[in-house]
Amino acid sequence: MSRIGLMPIPVPQGVKVNIKGNEVTVEGSKGKLVRSFHPDMSITLKDGSLIVARPSDNRNHRALHGLTRSLLNNMVEGVTKGFEKVLELSGVGYRAQKAGNKVSLQIGFSHPVEFTPPAGVEVMVEGTNRLRIVGIDKEAVGETAAQIRALRPVDSYKGKGVKYAGEKLRLKPGKAGKAALKG
Repeated sequence: MSRIGLMPIPVPQGVKVNIKGNEVTVEGSKGKLVRSFHPDMSITLKDGSLIVARPSDNRNHRALHGLTRSLLNNMVEGVTKGFEKVLELSGVGYRAQKAGNKVSLQIGFSHPVEFTPPAGVEVMVEGTNRLRIVGIDKEAVGETAAQIRALRPVDSYKGKGVKYAGEKLRLKPGKAGKAALKG
């Protein structure tokens, strides 16, 4: 039994849910999200909460049950609270500037790197070395953060690059540290 799939999703006040076949529309104070789900999963709205049911205990149905419930929950949470990821730039001369919708990143290359976020995702620059990525779609926010981080992943020797806020880094000792360990 999927323990996650069986949990009902409470729908807060002010959130409208429209179910047409396998397409669900969730509309709230922050915006509107539309997503189509697998046709085998049945989604119903009962007493102010969304319930996901599966037709059988088939392996694929069990997997889809929890996935569908999680995606629906993220939709409801996104239109009420929203999602955010915070990135930090660490390194000498590493900085970010916002120019209109684009973000200009100076991350150790000979030229600044321009990044344009997708629709529905906003990138805010806090100070010179902190980026806050905000949106209502959890997938789009996470993907945007991963794309920015992939422009200059953290160097494992010096710790320079783009990292998530709160990410723990294990720096390697390098040549000098290796020689000290042997002696």
